[in-house]
Amino acid sequence: MFTGIIENTGVIKEIIITGTNKSFWVCSPLSGELKVDQSLSHNGVCLTIEEIKDGMHRVTAIDETLVKTNLGSWQKDAVINLERCMQLNGRLDGHMVQGHVDCTATCIEVTTKDGSCEFVFTFPAEFAACIIEKGSVTVNGISLTCFNVTTDRFTVAIIPYTFQHTNMSALSKNDMVNIEWDVIGKYVSRILSLK
Repeated sequence: MFTGIIENTGVIKEIIITGTNKSFWVCSPLSGELKVDQSLSHNGVCLTIEEIKDGMHRVTAIDETLVKTNLGSWQKDAVINLERCMQLNGRLDGHMVQGHVDCTATCIEVTTKDGSCEFVFTFPAEFAACIIEKGSVTVNGISLTCFNVTTDRFTVAIIPYTFQHTNMSALSKNDMVNIEWDVIGKYVSRILSLK
């Protein structure tokens, strides 16, 4: 479990393709503090640390993950958001995040405000029941509050700190992001759909 509060960013240094899998070597200030078998959120995707060396760590994404997230489009030198799993003896500063991406969304508008930025995303309408006005959503692993919610789009506002300390500063119109809907909302939606 994660909180959606990004600890640091990492840079993709090498991509290795083995069959339908892709392994990524990521260079990050966190890499040296990790251990093999640990879970780490990469742009909101929970991946297992397989190897650590020279200030880098290696993770592998299988075909299922590559198809349902934006990991399949990662390129060398891409900047990604990183978060270690939450500790149960601390505060939950964001919201409960599983690191299980539900779908991708596309950025369709970026607006610079006086002191903040707004991003509008479009998503598959089949997920409309999973998002509510002023609810929590995870975008590339970042816990955010959504507004102007419709059946296929929502907006988030980014404060300067988040803009500077995550990869939101590199996000442009037409870029794809990973989306994880609020887990409580997903359970409620599932229960109601079975009645």
